[in-house]
Amino acid sequence: MSASESSLTSENNAKGGFNTRAVHAGQAFEPRTGAVIPPVHFSTTYAQDGIGGLRDGYEYGRGTNPTRDALQEQLASLEGGKHAFSFSSGLAAEDSLIRALTRPGDHIVLGNDAYGGTYRLISRVLGEWGITNKPVDMADLDAVKAAVADGQTRILWVETPSNPMMKISDLAALAEIAHAAGALFVVDNTFATPYLQQPLSFGADIVVHSTTKYIGGHSDVVGGAVIVNDDELAEKIGFVQFAVGAVSGPMDAFLTTRGLKTLGVRMDRHSTNGQAVAEFLLQRPEVSHVLYPGLKDHPGHELAAKQMKSFGGVVSFRLKGGEAAARKFAESLRLFTLAESLGGIESLVNYPSEMTHASVKGTELAVPEDLLRLSVGIEDEQDLLADLKQAFGAL
Repeated sequence: MSASESSLTSENNAKGGFNTRAVHAGQAFEPRTGAVIPPVHFSTTYAQDGIGGLRDGYEYGRGTNPTRDALQEQLASLEGGKHAFSFSSGLAAEDSLIRALTRPGDHIVLGNDAYGGTYRLISRVLGEWGITNKPVDMADLDAVKAAVADGQTRILWVETPSNPMMKISDLAALAEIAHAAGALFVVDNTFATPYLQQPLSFGADIVVHSTTKYIGGHSDVVGGAVIVNDDELAEKIGFVQFAVGAVSGPMDAFLTTRGLKTLGVRMDRHSTNGQAVAEFLLQRPEVSHVLYPGLKDHPGHELAAKQMKSFGGVVSFRLKGGEAAARKFAESLRLFTLAESLGGIESLVNYPSEMTHASVKGTELAVPEDLLRLSVGIEDEQDLLADLKQAFGAL
């Protein structure tokens, strides 16, 4: 199946600002009734006008679906890309992407504080397939250059901001390093979202998302996405997605589209609340480090200010009392729910060492045991700060 059949371009919906495109890209009203919201298409198959006579390219639900196509057009428009693919999860997107573009013996260089699920996929699943990897500090450009083996490294993979250490990486510089070595530059843009940062404009070849997070935004749908500009890359990724069936269902696509329409509005509030929480934590004597790029003393602050519209809603911090204090604090919060994931409208607290990053314990990607990660929601600022204050009182 061609990429043009499995993804939509944003050419007809590229006009207007971000929020205008978020609302209108791929969202033309239904022509028969005039319904403003396009219908959700649940059909698994499509009638043909004679053998091989497909209507608008629709044949079978694993390959194409109008609701998924609408989401893909929306995603492509907002990331400034030509092709987008919507997957059943973020890791399904990563798996299909890597298998489409690598072969046994290829090498991946990734950040040394990458998301634990990404490292588990690359190291333990794809490692069995013959893919090798090297974790490296993406802020150390000399170390990245040394790690990228010319002719062997196929992918340079970065998250910025990173999860959960909130490191900021120089996208333009990393793109230059990757391309000089003949590698593809992949950026996980989940934390920043296309509203705050658009990696393709800095030289990235491929952008990936866990749409479960900020793009969906309401903690009610799991999904992933890949966005590219290159037609050949799109052809390869689209083929693997179709061949293995790692597609989002129509209801999941609809829910993701609905969330994506309000992404800009939500990210403004997430960022404002995130900044307030970070500044509050910075004043607490119980806290040893606050990891948030919106703080001027963050080592990546100036770079983040250049690459990002604002600084997002994820705040990590470390407690002087160590593991015991981190556990006690997390379990004492009331408004912040103790749960995995992030990016929803509600505030969450996560203890990465035993939750999201448990799979990398004992490796160089291991997370400090005194670290907590907050996903700051869109609640009233004073209520969030009051909850943090009472949790400190429990220590």
